[in-house]
Amino acid sequence: MSADTKALYQEVILDHNRKPRNFGPLEQASHRAEGHNPLCGDHLSVALGIEGQTIARIAFEGESCAICKASASMMTVAVKGQALPQAQSLIRDFLAMTTGKLDADAAPQIGRLAVFSGVRNLPTRVKCAILPWHTLQAAIDSQARVSTETGAEASPQRTDTP
Repeated sequence: MSADTKALYQEVILDHNRKPRNFGPLEQASHRAEGHNPLCGDHLSVALGIEGQTIARIAFEGESCAICKASASMMTVAVKGQALPQAQSLIRDFLAMTTGKLDADAAPQIGRLAVFSGVRNLPTRVKCAILPWHTLQAAIDSQARVSTETGAEASPQRTDTP
């Protein structure tokens, strides 16, 4: 990671950690999921208001490290107002980028989220960055919980109620 990239990464993480966007409860959510990273203790929930095929409203709550909170904050900004197929494409690209399977330059929709591309070089922090994204996917899929330690990267647990 270059010095400029590292400085931008730190600035963005600190900004979104101090002033997280879309943080707090979401009344009348149509979809919810909880995510947990037992290795570091990150625990958050994502609530969505899906109208038609669009994420009209989104919020997150929980206790987590700065990387997880910043990732969740930036995620909510990125997917709010997006159609579900576009949001799911962004989820796939973000997960691939942070795990080293996709270069951020090859995915133009990544945009400002590219600041997380360097996390792939910090194996203990990858799960912190991807937890919100797995939790978002679980909420979209009407799955109650997801954990970074069950399955390959995260394993959702199905429920009949959102």
